[in-house]
Amino acid sequence: MCGIAGFCNFSLDYTKQTEYWLDTLIRMRTSIAHRGMDDSGEYLGKHIGLCHSRLSIRDLCFGKQPIVRTIDGYDYVIVYNGEIYNTEELTPQLEKAGFVFETTTDTEVILYAYIHYGIDFVKKLNGIFAFAIWDGKLESLILYRDRVGVKPLFYSIKNRTLVFGSEIKALFCYPDIKPEIDINSFREVFGIGPARTPGNGVFAGINEIKPGYYAVFSRTGMAYTRYWELESREHTDTYEQTLEKVSYLVRDAIRRQMVSDVPVCSFLSGGIDSSIVTAVASDFLS
Repeated sequence: MCGIAGFCNFSLDYTKQTEYWLDTLIRMRTSIAHRGMDDSGEYLGKHIGLCHSRLSIRDLCFGKQPIVRTIDGYDYVIVYNGEIYNTEELTPQLEKAGFVFETTTDTEVILYAYIHYGIDFVKKLNGIFAFAIWDGKLESLILYRDRVGVKPLFYSIKNRTLVFGSEIKALFCYPDIKPEIDINSFREVFGIGPARTPGNGVFAGINEIKPGYYAVFSRTGMAYTRYWELESREHTDTYEQTLEKVSYLVRDAIRRQMVSDVPVCSFLSGGIDSSIVTAVASDFLS
């Protein structure tokens, strides 16, 4: 688990008050440092500020974020929280396309995949994630969230400024973003709490990128795209085919999630789900 946060405003030049805005980024990522205390970093450009608090899982030495790659004079920057399970399939394709990797992180794979395949590349990702990419060429900040919303990503737009973070408290470290409530806040808390309406951040003016969506913030405003949705289909497999397919999917999912440069453990409660996960993981490691 990592923490990401940042801000973007096309009518401001953050580089004119570098110290002030870097301090703001530091306060934002410090507020969510409990999500990962192994490393941290900031990126500040003319219209963009990004920060990251890292829990190191892959490439412990060289996986620091934000990761910045400059191509044809334009910066492409990513801050990312999550894990991509099909990096082994994506990496050779990107290397063949001419990209040279400086790390072994899935973070760098995501950034190169965006540059190579374009904004809809997210459909190629197998994993859980919330990340932001700054495209210096298009002058756009793109926020992505995984298909079922495992990783959180909150945002607010105020005074033509987009502010985002893994947790709401990071947004409150930005000037002008204050913890305020309205009638809808009470509806969320007393009506359906502790659950929330998808996309709602409970506090007034605080929203959330919905699962299966990405959002593009540019000079023309904010645009939302749904890249995935759950579909109901008729089940036509036989009992034997179902057993075989489910067994494969469970084993493949567990195997893919064991890619790590640090020790892997499981939470064994004794229930059927954790027992299966632990058994498959143990068998794979042996």
